[in-house]
Amino acid sequence: MVISNILNIKNLFNAFGFFRDLKRKDHKPIFGALDIFKYIGPGLLVTVGFIDPGNWAANIGTGSEFGYTLLWVVSLSTIMLIVLQHNVAHLGIATGLCLSEAATIYLKPWVSKSVLSFAVAASVSTSLAEILGGAIALNMLFDIPIKISAILVTIFVMIMLFSNSYKKIERWIIGFVSIIGLSFLYELFLVKVDWIQAGISWVKPSFPEGSILLIMSVMGAVVMPHNLFLHSEIIQSRQWNLKDEKIIKKQLKFEFADTLFSMIIGWAINSAMILLAAATFFAKSQKVDELQQAKRLLEPLLGSNASVVFAVALLFAGVASTITSGMAGGSIVSGMYSEPYDVKDNHSRIGVIISLLGALILIFFIGDPFKGLILSQVFLSIQLPFTIAIQIYLTSSKKVMGKYANSRFLTGLLLVIAGIVTFLNLKLLFDFLKG
Repeated sequence: MVISNILNIKNLFNAFGFFRDLKRKDHKPIFGALDIFKYIGPGLLVTVGFIDPGNWAANIGTGSEFGYTLLWVVSLSTIMLIVLQHNVAHLGIATGLCLSEAATIYLKPWVSKSVLSFAVAASVSTSLAEILGGAIALNMLFDIPIKISAILVTIFVMIMLFSNSYKKIERWIIGFVSIIGLSFLYELFLVKVDWIQAGISWVKPSFPEGSILLIMSVMGAVVMPHNLFLHSEIIQSRQWNLKDEKIIKKQLKFEFADTLFSMIIGWAINSAMILLAAATFFAKSQKVDELQQAKRLLEPLLGSNASVVFAVALLFAGVASTITSGMAGGSIVSGMYSEPYDVKDNHSRIGVIISLLGALILIFFIGDPFKGLILSQVFLSIQLPFTIAIQIYLTSSKKVMGKYANSRFLTGLLLVIAGIVTFLNLKLLFDFLKG
């Protein structure tokens, strides 16, 4: 009985992520009924990029201007994201390589170096937006100047990354995502949501006059280059044995469950932002253009607690997404040297430092934080097509993936999704340049 209880406690801890980091070790696991819970985690780190400050701005603006009518965009975006993220995680499991490593090994040097250098720059751009989001939240809560807040966020994130193992970072991120989700759940209890209208809008496409730019903003912000690199790397924290076909197949199945579960959480949180904005700002005909404005408007509508909860959730979103963008930068740079991400390794550390400190330096040259967020998204829109292109090429190659290469149908589906996402991002870029 005592032994049984001890084993049950151990399984409970394992279910919530208290496991060893087994990357690239030929260790045969024992699969059990609760093994699926051991795989929950990598997808949630990717979800953080799906609920970052850039998404907040797009979702709040969408809900305040068009109410519930554009909820379908979140649903469609999530479906596309599930396909892309599952595909790139498939690469990590089947080859034992992250996207950056695979590009370095299988592409011509001039191609891989060009694309990956561009990806490092995109990581800096991503970190800029995430740090700014956390800085804006600190400014909301404590009136700390944006640039000083940005320094504080950067220091905190670097301490987190350099002093914690991957498994600890994963647990922190799961905690952050939980707090963000609970924050919006609390705020939704304070407002009257038209759930029938919301349910219809989640599945029924609608194109209100003047909504195209916001539709593109919401969809274009979903797929981010750094998340594609990151997911192919961190999924290998669940890696056991690349030589055992049965284990690989089971990993692929469990990885899809993790991706599906995590993306649904991202869908729920993004939807909650639009629901909150629709039930408060749209109902009062108050258009919101920036995050600080949203907090100021929430207070008279829902009380001071609601505005503080909003700012706290934004702070956790900013910090969590900065952590993952820093990890992505480390993964890209280490992959350029055909090495896995390891925060104790110099190449990984250099990638993290370039991503975070590069972004912090740029923030000091940006006078308008909101404009900084826009500029960062514009740069990402330029880089994204290159990252998706090498992902599809590598995962469709039998030389790279062997028997796990994409089917013709999947390759076609990926190309369609890539075309849609690329079009939306480039359209945003052209609109920005014309404006």
